[in-house]
Amino acid sequence: MEMAANPGPEALGAAQAGAAFLLACLLGSIPFGVLLTRALKLGDLRKIGSGNIGATNVLRTGHRGAAAATLLLDALKGAAAVWICGALWGPQAAALGAFGALVGHCWPVWLKFRGGKGVATFLGGLLALVPWAGLAACGLWLVVAGLTRISSLSALAAVGATPLAALLLEAPRAALWATTAMAVIVIARHHENIRRLLKGEEPRIGARKS
Repeated sequence: MEMAANPGPEALGAAQAGAAFLLACLLGSIPFGVLLTRALKLGDLRKIGSGNIGATNVLRTGHRGAAAATLLLDALKGAAAVWICGALWGPQAAALGAFGALVGHCWPVWLKFRGGKGVATFLGGLLALVPWAGLAACGLWLVVAGLTRISSLSALAAVGATPLAALLLEAPRAALWATTAMAVIVIARHHENIRRLLKGEEPRIGARKS
């Protein structure tokens, strides 16, 4: 409310917004899953399982360490985008950084714009941007994953709940809009998973998908 009435130092110019978004997109575009599986000689991740570049598909290679590292690094690039953009240009740029990192992960310039679904990057950016909402989302993911062992369902539950969590926590307007836009993108990227969930055909965590 105060920010809307008196933007003050939080106001972000077009040039700053463009720079923040571009920087975040480039950072988000780093395909850690592809780089790690290649370095460990596990094959081309884009030709394994679902072809996704995220941690869930890395787990299908059978290398748990690579999957954990991919999860951590994909989350860190989302958080790093928030921290760097916020330090350079302020709170509104931090929110734009979270959004830009997610866009970069989902449509990475280095992989001809064929990227992942963005869950880890979403959670990393959210933890840096609205920490309590991020912790709530991570907790919900763990609960649903523990009950169902279905990664996509866990992600959809966690991501879908975050705009409400951010609203209830009275997050700044820029953070609330960024969180909502990010949630829409991640859910849309799961359209195939949603269809399989409705048919009861979604694989469980750790299952090798042919």
